[in-house]
Amino acid sequence: MTYQVAVAGASGYAGGEVLRLLADHPELDVVAAGAHSNAGEFITAVHPHLSSYGDRRFTPTTPEAFAGADLVIMTLPHGQSAALAAQLPADQKIVDLGADHRLEDAAAWEAYYPGPHAGTWTYGLPELPGQREKIAAATRVAATGCYAVATILALRPLLDAGIASPEDVVAVAASGTTGAGNAPKKHLLASEVMGSMSPYKVGAHQHVPEIKQASGAASLSMTPLLAPMPRGIIATVTAKPVASVTAEDVRAALAKAYDGETFVRLLREGQWPATASTYGTNLALVQGTVDIDSGRIIVTCAIDNLGKGAAAQVVQCANLMLGLPEAAGLTVNGVAP
Repeated sequence: MTYQVAVAGASGYAGGEVLRLLADHPELDVVAAGAHSNAGEFITAVHPHLSSYGDRRFTPTTPEAFAGADLVIMTLPHGQSAALAAQLPADQKIVDLGADHRLEDAAAWEAYYPGPHAGTWTYGLPELPGQREKIAAATRVAATGCYAVATILALRPLLDAGIASPEDVVAVAASGTTGAGNAPKKHLLASEVMGSMSPYKVGAHQHVPEIKQASGAASLSMTPLLAPMPRGIIATVTAKPVASVTAEDVRAALAKAYDGETFVRLLREGQWPATASTYGTNLALVQGTVDIDSGRIIVTCAIDNLGKGAAAQVVQCANLMLGLPEAAGLTVNGVAP
């Protein structure tokens, strides 16, 4: 059976990646690719790499344009999804890549985002314990933040295994420039980014409450970095052990969490994740050890910020919601060099 899917925000980087994945999906057809300022333009005028869309054009982002879809994927800026979702039928399935419905605590939302809290939907990270079944049963799913995916996948197994303290968790993560969207901004110009790395939103990144909520961390210091690459995220998470812990204990916790998972892979001992290995995939690569000086646990996770951090994870959730094979239309094989 083929299902019809509408995409809101299809002219952005994440929206374009959703369109690319859906173009080759065996069970999902795109019936509307919604945009705002680009409505009426050819899809290939904005995404010239999506030649299979031929002469198709972007539609306006309206409830009427999405009326016939079995499922709507929203890749809109934070704060814009809730208003559109409220205009769609209550039984229409939605996966939202924006932050509008991720947080359970309204106070946490108000501390990091403008505007009122829009409520809470089922959280869209299938690899969390018990979450796959919740997503499959849900009508409305809030997909994860990109930094959040990499950090949660690195941290949650340590806390579940009881080998790390939930206090004083530290994450340093670098992202490619597509994480900032495709609006023209001076600090994202090639002449500003190439050959340079810089921190931003230091001490106040909006993914912190989401990471704490989904991982069980009690306190988190997160420093995001802008890296001179178009896509990818690599997150290094450190945590205090609750007792004497070895590198083998850390790897055992990661193996217990992810053995049998299609899209999260624990690398062989001594091999460390690289963002390039994940490009174009829904893959997360993890590795862990213990710092021989401080004794802190270290876990590194690499993803494609447009893949597992955005579009591919959205498609993974859509597959579950529609009763399709979870890996349909997705891959773990990247593109190199």
